[in-house]
Amino acid sequence: MLERLRSVLVSSFVGAIALGWIFAQGILHFAYMFSAPIASWVTRREYHGMVDRVNAGFSLHEALPELAKSVLLLLVGYFLLRWLYYRSSQPQAQQADSQ
Repeated sequence: MLERLRSVLVSSFVGAIALGWIFAQGILHFAYMFSAPIASWVTRREYHGMVDRVNAGFSLHEALPELAKSVLLLLVGYFLLRWLYYRSSQPQAQQADSQ
């Protein structure tokens, strides 16, 4: 069943489009990793009267969720790329031995 799904995804280019989207999202979240602390800092400065917590500096822990999203998306994309487009050399070696 998985082999059939794989062949459909490769032959209809849906797999390539999905992989491109996954890699683009991974790169986008990597860029958000740098902008998230700045956006949070600007928001805290703008609403400093309404928030009890006064923190004028950058907080790098706000970049960690974006880093995690980026790494996970890129890993999923890598494994899907390997599964869809790179065949294992082991079945070919078994076929050569049987002949």
